[in-house]
Amino acid sequence: MQKYSLDIRQNNIELLRELFPSIFSEGKIDLEKFKAAFCDDIYFHNERYTLNWAGKADAFKILQERTSATLTPQPELSVSFETAENVFIEGENLEVLKVLQKSYYNKIKCIIIDPPYNTGNDSFIYPDSFKENLEDYEKRVGEKNEEGYLMKEGLFRKNSRENGHYHSNWLSMMLPRLFLARNLLRDDGVIFVHIDDNEVHNLRLLMNEIFGEENFVDCITWNTRVPKNDNKGLGNIHQYILVYVKYSHFNRQFFMAKDGLDEVFEFLDKMKRQQTPIADAEDELKKFYDKKGFDRGITLYNSLDENYEPWGKINMSWPNSDTFGPFYDILHPITKKPTKKPDRGWRWKRETFDSQFDYSSIIQRHDGSIICGNIWFAKDENTQPSSITYLRNVSKMLLRTIVSLKSDGGVELEEIFEGKSYFSNPKPISLLKLLFNSILEKDGLFLDFFAGSGTTAQAVFELNREDSGSRKFILVQLPELCDEKSEAYRAGYKTISDISRERVRRVIQKIDKENKEKLFNNTLDLGFKSFKLSPSNFKVWCGEEITEENIELKMEFFIDPVKPESQAENMLIELMLKSGYQLTDKVRNQGNYYSINNNELIIVLTDMNLDIAAEIISLQPTPQKVIALDKLFAGNDELKTNTALQMKDAGVEFKTI
Repeated sequence: MQKYSLDIRQNNIELLRELFPSIFSEGKIDLEKFKAAFCDDIYFHNERYTLNWAGKADAFKILQERTSATLTPQPELSVSFETAENVFIEGENLEVLKVLQKSYYNKIKCIIIDPPYNTGNDSFIYPDSFKENLEDYEKRVGEKNEEGYLMKEGLFRKNSRENGHYHSNWLSMMLPRLFLARNLLRDDGVIFVHIDDNEVHNLRLLMNEIFGEENFVDCITWNTRVPKNDNKGLGNIHQYILVYVKYSHFNRQFFMAKDGLDEVFEFLDKMKRQQTPIADAEDELKKFYDKKGFDRGITLYNSLDENYEPWGKINMSWPNSDTFGPFYDILHPITKKPTKKPDRGWRWKRETFDSQFDYSSIIQRHDGSIICGNIWFAKDENTQPSSITYLRNVSKMLLRTIVSLKSDGGVELEEIFEGKSYFSNPKPISLLKLLFNSILEKDGLFLDFFAGSGTTAQAVFELNREDSGSRKFILVQLPELCDEKSEAYRAGYKTISDISRERVRRVIQKIDKENKEKLFNNTLDLGFKSFKLSPSNFKVWCGEEITEENIELKMEFFIDPVKPESQAENMLIELMLKSGYQLTDKVRNQGNYYSINNNELIIVLTDMNLDIAAEIISLQPTPQKVIALDKLFAGNDELKTNTALQMKDAGVEFKTI
């Protein structure tokens, strides 16, 4: 029973939606589309091919707004803080991405993110303020609310389907983050973005705008194998992963291991131990392939040499149907007659063929066919010859755009947390390892700024252990509050970042234990440095006009810009970041000063006199730059001037703050 009578206006809108769904946009009637459908006078404002939405201009303003924030080290929450080269950052990711811009610009090899899918129940970070005081900042980044606790309302806002700007809000959230992410990618870098049907179409257009349509690689469809009832009459078992590179001219290719190779070689080892005749072993191998349903990337290799090594016959016809390859005669090694030629010519030049062909080495197989060098011939000249390729030499193939991997990330996480379920729908480790391993290089920085439960860290650790790689990760996770009724909260994990960080710790312990038990002798970096997004350690000049009321405060900014609560270690990290140094660059505490990257940069925070200045200048190698707190000179202009002159004479750039 309704409290009010029929809503005539809403009823008419619903009738229109049934008859003319094309005139609606984000749940509302689009007047331009309405006129296009029903009027003769059709006019579209700003008519061009573009992605536009309500709030796009504000999203760009948010992107361009600078931040004074910094990162505070958390050694007590880290593992091997002094030596680790992996990084975990707790904080709102847009602000963190801005903080990282100078130090990590063009430094990240791979970015992988699993952002909110905009299902109607997701939470977003809104609004991103343009200007704010310290109190507002602390609330926004989750420091405290009025009661002094982590704040949830204000950090998050539900983006329900009833919202008139449902898609617009999501796009406004994604635009600045993706833009800043692209800045961090190396020129040969790649980004993987997880998404589902709710926003895949909008995300593709947005990424085309930010990364360039020419840098789109493909859209991977992930078969999760677990049907999801979407109440639309189908069981949804797929999600998507959009793949973009920063610059397509690097021609990066992505590979994956052929699934089932271990089973194939184990099967053939058994045939070899049993001394199965080669002809019989080939028959058994083909039956084995049929039973397993392997990809043609494996089943093509169904012949065996005398060592039971599988090989395949590769077609040598010219591959392009619009052009022709070279034509020449190939004599059969037994009949000495020209063999059958491909209709459009050979794939190889004559010189290449001759380098693979050897008449002095003729092996006749059990089926009457002939092998000469790396070329296979039928028993007579009536069949076109083929080149020979061994399966072991082609263990990888191009990454497929459809991958089928069980969505068992939840089970994997429960195993780490002793059977407890602390996080919903984490991605499976196997999927991330597949994506990371598709990049042939085994090094570089991997960034995930929607870190969730920390699957990316585990995937990096496990891959490095398997292939002796040296990949490093940077994880960024918002301190989103866990529901007080949740199992995670009752177990002491107040935020998602607590869960994520603990997962990384437990994975490190597990791998370290396994390595010791199996006596692995490797140099795995099993550690991470933990940081927290924080306000600057320095008083921020807000830019407002100087008045009688604030002139004393402004003078203090010049006399001593350091906040009273600031600590030397925190100021050190902030000055490093704002000087373009990375969080894992090598730092030595020399007592009166800090040396970064073997004296490239010297930071002086506690004391300064001419003896210290002389000591710094005498360092080998000579420092390139020195930064000192201005207050260390305590109004002693003579000391400051002499220090600056000595530094200049030594070719050292000297700055005070």
